[in-house]
Amino acid sequence: MKFKTKWEINPDENLIILTGKNDIADNDYTDDKEKEYLESMAAKDKKMVSINQYNRRLIFVIGNTKGKKWEKHEKLRKAGSSVYDLLKRLDIKNISIINKLKTEEERLAFTEGLALSAYKFDKYISDKKRKKYNLKTVSLEQASSNEIKYLESIVFPVFFARDLVNEPVSYLDSPTLARELKKMAKKAGLKVKVLDKKAIEKEGMGGILAVNQASPVPPTFTILEWKPEEYSNKKPIVLVGKGLVYDTGGLSLKPTQNSMDEMKCDMAGAATVAGAIFAAAKAELPLHIITLIPSTDNRPGGNAYAPGDIITMHDGSTVEVLNTDAEGRLILADALSYAKRYKPELVIDAATLTGAAAMILGHHGIVNMGNAPDKVFAKMEKSGLNTYERLVRMPFWDEFGEMMKSDIADQKNLGGRIAGAITAGKFLEKFTDAPYIHLDIAGPAFITSKESYLGKGGTGYGIRMLLDFLKNY
Repeated sequence: MKFKTKWEINPDENLIILTGKNDIADNDYTDDKEKEYLESMAAKDKKMVSINQYNRRLIFVIGNTKGKKWEKHEKLRKAGSSVYDLLKRLDIKNISIINKLKTEEERLAFTEGLALSAYKFDKYISDKKRKKYNLKTVSLEQASSNEIKYLESIVFPVFFARDLVNEPVSYLDSPTLARELKKMAKKAGLKVKVLDKKAIEKEGMGGILAVNQASPVPPTFTILEWKPEEYSNKKPIVLVGKGLVYDTGGLSLKPTQNSMDEMKCDMAGAATVAGAIFAAAKAELPLHIITLIPSTDNRPGGNAYAPGDIITMHDGSTVEVLNTDAEGRLILADALSYAKRYKPELVIDAATLTGAAAMILGHHGIVNMGNAPDKVFAKMEKSGLNTYERLVRMPFWDEFGEMMKSDIADQKNLGGRIAGAITAGKFLEKFTDAPYIHLDIAGPAFITSKESYLGKGGTGYGIRMLLDFLKNY
């Protein structure tokens, strides 16, 4: 898909016209009968009206003037998804968008929803008929270069992240994930370094090594860096993502029906932070950002780490393993400890960490928590509304940390049945000394039925929010 600026509209061009209810007939593209028809449809509160002019198709989208700005923008994104479905049915592969709404932001929201709906993961489909349709070009009338750059910095990183999440572990093991990240880094202009198993052992990353013990595939630790010539933060922002390419639960084998079916998505946190730094680079944000991605799979086997084991972590502290299915926090903890060497001004991690988070919000938002200043959380919450990747902040009281204390080690990796999302965050807090935000994306990272522009499968949820947050940081 390409985004283009359109300076002149040709008479045979397929058009999407974004308009208000009262202005729908005020256009140069329809005759009097068509205008009358448009007004009658608007009077019936139709939100989308399609006119076939034989040599082209006109699709009128009526924007909603009521509600808060972020609510109106989300309705436009969803309208974009509905229009994409129509374009697919009509096999229209090139479209131009005319904006008669009040702001550029409204057109961007609509185009974002349209473009994100065009994602498909058909790498393993052999039937050519099922792979046929592609939306090739989206042209925006008199769009600025900043508009085009914004769309590219959103859509392509989200598609990249969705691809990673949708890939099965038969392809995307830890070394392959590192290779895919290196390819992306080259495309985005990022510095990249990959630590192999020997380097991870040298670093003493006991959490990663323990989870990896039964795997026939070695772990990796990928470091991505965006450092433009001019940047505004004196100390870097560090993003950390859980790269668990497949999770069986280990010896604490996942017990419930269908509980392993979606576990290829357990590296969605890695995809999110990789997508976020990719987006920041494409948007040319004047920020120094470092992304850390620890990666392995978690399997049962003769050499698997076991409940009752005590692990020495990267920072030298010890962890008693109560459940090998609480493995994501172990690999994240080593990465958070490693991040200390950068003396970051802010650390943000993203992970499909707990079923408890999914139980709180379903796939409708991100559970977040941490010890960063309230004003930072407020900015992130605003970005969550701007992008409709919403956040709900959990309390981060010391009592939750007390629940993670072990009788025979510094911490245990499981806090019990209650407050599981929060105790996991308190466990991770111990491994960082910078202002810290934890994002549990277990609910929205992977969905099993199509939902508007999020699609089905990997969603890339959190990337647009993080880009907006970093842009306004």
